[in-house]
Amino acid sequence: MRLLQMQGLGVTYGGLRALDEISIQVREGDFVTVVGPNGAGKTTLLKSISGTVPLAAGRIAYQGTELAGVPSHARAAMGIAHVPEGRRVFPSLSVLENLELGSYRKAAKAKRRTSLNMVFDLFPVLHERRRQAAGTLSGGEQQMLALGRGLMLQPTLLLLDEPSLGLAPLLVETIFESIVRMREAQHLTILLVEQRVVEALELCDRGYVLEAGRLVLEGERATLLGDERVRRAYLGA
Repeated sequence: MRLLQMQGLGVTYGGLRALDEISIQVREGDFVTVVGPNGAGKTTLLKSISGTVPLAAGRIAYQGTELAGVPSHARAAMGIAHVPEGRRVFPSLSVLENLELGSYRKAAKAKRRTSLNMVFDLFPVLHERRRQAAGTLSGGEQQMLALGRGLMLQPTLLLLDEPSLGLAPLLVETIFESIVRMREAQHLTILLVEQRVVEALELCDRGYVLEAGRLVLEGERATLLGDERVRRAYLGA
């Protein structure tokens, strides 16, 4: 089943086209990765789905519903959870309070206790630090908190923006392993954007390569990892 469909997407900032003619499909249960260099438009792509930047062209449909004119909070209520770049936890609130804020939609509130137990099972350190101010956590722990807060929404679609940003290599591996466990535990559909091309493509079912606001390649994981252009540009081969 096609969960998310983007056709001919265009986004403009100050007269400059940040995204141009982007068409991407995400099927229910898919793990789709969009990779590319810094400034390629990856973050803008996710913001266009969650509704925090307007479209200049094209259309987005989610579960068959056109998202044009649907505000961002209503998209979240439809089950689209956006874990933004840079984590953006509430530093003065406790870990538990941050997580509880993620369960604000009606369907999620009813399952708050179950969701909390699931998040704490996935990230035991968050249970240990549940009374601690989020701003005192390490970068890796804050990223776990941001992921956990996204799960608290009980999402159908999870948008992940550069979860490896600013983390040491060992922590990056831990975060990516956590994302795989999250997917398996919740049977999630995930759209991930990343600069770490190798790790991100190894996680996904299908991927897209974005450069300067345009899609230049797409395909199954093995196809992209074996593509000469990808290997030359991103894998150093």
